[in-house]
Amino acid sequence: MEQDGILSQIESSPCSLLTVRVIRARNLHQTDVLSQSDCYVSLWLPTASTNKFQTKTIKNCKDPVWNETFYFRIQSQVKNVLELALYDKDVVTQDDHLFTVYFDTAKLSLGEQVFMHFKRDSQRQEELDVVFALDNISGPPETIITNGVLVSRKICCLEVQVVEKKKKKDSLEKEFSFKVQGSYEGTQEIMLGSDLAFSSSPARFHYARYRQPTLDVTLPGKKQPPFSDKGFDLYAKAEDCPDHLDVRLGFDLCAQEQDFLCKRKKYVAPALKKVLQLEQDLLDHETPVVAIMTTGGGMRSLTALYGSLRGLKKLEVLDCAAYLTGLSGTTWTMSNLYRDADWSQKDLDKQISEAQKHMTKCKINSLSLEYLKYYKKQLSQRKREGRKTSFIDLWGLVLESLLHDGKDNHKLSDQQRAIDGGQNPLPIYTAVNVKNNYSTLDFKEWVEFTPYEVGLQKYGAFVRSEDFGSEFFMGRLMKKVPESRICFLEGMWSSLFSLNVLYIWNSSHSSEDFWHRWTRDQVDNIEEEPHLPQKPHELRTRLFTPPGPLGSTLRSALTDRLSIAQEHNFLKGFQMHNDYLENKHFCRWKGTVLDTFPNQLTQSEEFLSLVDTGFFINTSVMPLLKPERKVDIILHLNYSAGSQTKALDQTCKYCSEQGILFPRVDLSEEDRRNLKECYLFDGAETPGAPVLLFFPLVNDTFQKYKAPGQKRSESEMEDGKVDLYGCCSPYSTYSIQYTEKAYDCLVQLGEYNILNNKDLIMQALHTAVARKRQKKK
Repeated sequence: MEQDGILSQIESSPCSLLTVRVIRARNLHQTDVLSQSDCYVSLWLPTASTNKFQTKTIKNCKDPVWNETFYFRIQSQVKNVLELALYDKDVVTQDDHLFTVYFDTAKLSLGEQVFMHFKRDSQRQEELDVVFALDNISGPPETIITNGVLVSRKICCLEVQVVEKKKKKDSLEKEFSFKVQGSYEGTQEIMLGSDLAFSSSPARFHYARYRQPTLDVTLPGKKQPPFSDKGFDLYAKAEDCPDHLDVRLGFDLCAQEQDFLCKRKKYVAPALKKVLQLEQDLLDHETPVVAIMTTGGGMRSLTALYGSLRGLKKLEVLDCAAYLTGLSGTTWTMSNLYRDADWSQKDLDKQISEAQKHMTKCKINSLSLEYLKYYKKQLSQRKREGRKTSFIDLWGLVLESLLHDGKDNHKLSDQQRAIDGGQNPLPIYTAVNVKNNYSTLDFKEWVEFTPYEVGLQKYGAFVRSEDFGSEFFMGRLMKKVPESRICFLEGMWSSLFSLNVLYIWNSSHSSEDFWHRWTRDQVDNIEEEPHLPQKPHELRTRLFTPPGPLGSTLRSALTDRLSIAQEHNFLKGFQMHNDYLENKHFCRWKGTVLDTFPNQLTQSEEFLSLVDTGFFINTSVMPLLKPERKVDIILHLNYSAGSQTKALDQTCKYCSEQGILFPRVDLSEEDRRNLKECYLFDGAETPGAPVLLFFPLVNDTFQKYKAPGQKRSESEMEDGKVDLYGCCSPYSTYSIQYTEKAYDCLVQLGEYNILNNKDLIMQALHTAVARKRQKKK
C-alpha cells in the first residue's frame, strides 16, 4: 500500500482463540484486620476486548479456588499482553490491589494447553495458577496494515436509524440513547418526535471489527433495554470502512520532504562550491547535508539566533544548510522568519529591527482588560472546536501579544510557501511527549513538527501538519479540527509552566537518581512454571506491586506538572506489533521504563501530553539524527543558561545509551572553565557520525574586537562588556523585555562569534565534502 511514496505493508494474518482458566491462588497475604482476604482476579487484554473481566469473589480465604474460564480472540501479529490482577474486595473503601502479573501470550504455541504457576516471591510463597490454551479459529484471516511497530486493524461503521411507525398528533420529543462500547463515538443521542420528524438522522459508530461489540439501546423514559415499544422501528447496518489510513505509517521521509531536499540541493551545491572555492561543481552524492541546530533560552535564544543567522548569511553559509531546528525560544525566531517566503535570500536587518521593536516595548499592555477579554474569547473558541485547553494555551496567547502587534493568523502549514521551492532550510520544531506520574527519565518520546508533518519518530507515525489536533481512530481521521494558529504551538514548544519537583531537583543537582526509587514502578521479573521455551520477540513475565498510600502521594508530589499541553492523540486505537521490540527504528528511540509495557504506551492514550524539549535535554538535535535524513554536519548553536556544555554532554550520554551515532565530545577541564567561541568535533573516531561544530554562547574575544580583526578603541570597550550570565545580567531566561542596547549587543555578539570562526566552519565543510566523496569511492 503506497502512502505518500512510503510503502506500508498490508498483511493477511490469522486470529486465534485464547482460553484462560483461572484456577486458584495460594498463601495470599492477609490484608484485612479481622479476617482473611476476599479475593477475585481481574483479566485485562485491551488488544482483544474493551471490557475487563473478573472472577467471582471468594470470601475470607487465603487459598481461593475459582476455576473460571474466559475467552479472547487475539490477532497473532499484535503484541498481546494479558494482565492478571489480584484484588481484595472491600465494601467500604476502594478494593485493595495486591499484585498484577503481565503475561505475554506470544509464549504459547498453537494447539497446546499449558498449566502455569506464577510465584510472587520466595518468601511469601504466594502463587496464582492459570491454564492457557491457544487454538486456531476457522474463517478467513484478518487484513492488517503495519509498519512493523504499529498495527492498524479493520474498522467497521455501524449505522443506526429510528423510524416512528405511526405519527401521533400529540407526540412529544423522544430521546433514544445508543452506545457501542469501544467505538470512536461511544454514546450518541437521537431525538425523535418533533412536528415534522418521523425518522431520525442516522447515528454512526466506528469500531474495530475484531472487538465484535454490542449495541446498547436506552428507550425514551426507560432505563434499560430491550427495545419493546411497538411504535418504532430500529434499523441497523454495518459496513467495512476503506483500508486507507490518514496517518502515515513509515520511517522514511515523507514525499514532500524528499522533494524539498532535491530542490534544496540546487541552492546548497553552488553555495558550497563558492564558499569552499571549489573548481568543479558538486555532484548530488558529493553534496553534504548541513543542519543548523539551536537550543532554547527564552528571549535570549530568540535574540542571539538572529545574530547567529546574520553571521551565517554574511559568510554565505546559510545557503549551504538543508535544515534548521529549534525548541523553546528559538521556535519564536523561526516562526517569525518563515512568514517571509524568501527570508534567507535577503539580509536579515528588517526582521531583526522588527523583533527589536517587540523586545523593547512595554509588556504591561499584554495584561490589559482588552487583551484579557481577547484571551478568554480565543480559549472559548478552542474549547468549542473540541480541544482540551490549558494554561499553556493562555501562555501562547500572551506570547502572541509580546511578539506581535495583534492577532497572528499564521499557521505551521503556511510555512510550506517558504520551502516548496527549496529556497530556505526546512524548519523542524521539537517537543517531548510525556506521561502523567512518570519523570522524563522514565518516559519521554521525541515529537517533531515540520510544515509538512507532525510525528513521533519512535513509532513511525505522522500526520499532515494541518491535521494535527484533529481526532483519529485506528489511523483514520474521524473529526477534523481547525489547525491551530502557530502562537498556540509556540506556547507548547516553550511550555516553561510544565515543570515539576523532579525537574527543579535535576536542574540544581544534575541528577534525579536520589528520587528515582520513589517514582518508579515496582516491577520484578518472575519465573513461571513450567519454563516455556524463549522466543526472540516475547516479553518476560513480570509482576507489578502497587505502591502504598505514602508512596503514591510522594510520587504524585514529585511528578505532577503544573500545566501541560494536551492534543488529540493521532496514535489512538493502533496496537503494537508482536515484533515491535525487535524493530531497529523503535529500538533507536526506546529506553524508557514503559517501552516493554505495550498496554501503557502512547497508542492507548486519549491525548498526547507535550512539553518543552528542555524538560529532558535542551537540544533540538534528535530529528537530525534520524538516519533517513543523512545529516553530515551539524552547527550546534547553544543559548542555554548556566553551563554551556550540559546539554551537549547530556546528548552525548543519551546517544551512547541508545546506540545513536554522535561525535565524541572531548573537552579538557581548562576548556570547560574558559570556553572558546567554537569547537570542532569531526567524529573521526565514530564512523558514520556527523561532523559537529559547537558554538557556546560566550563573550570571549568580542570584549576586545568589534569585528574579526578589528580591535575596539578605548571608547568602544564598554560595548564589548556583555554580561551574559551574571546576577545582574539583563539576559535571564525569564526576562521578557530588553533595552535597545542590550538587544543590539546580544545580536552583535551572536553574529561576531560566527564570523570570527569562519576558518573552523570552512574546515568542517571541507571535511564533510571529502567524506562524501570518499564514501562514494
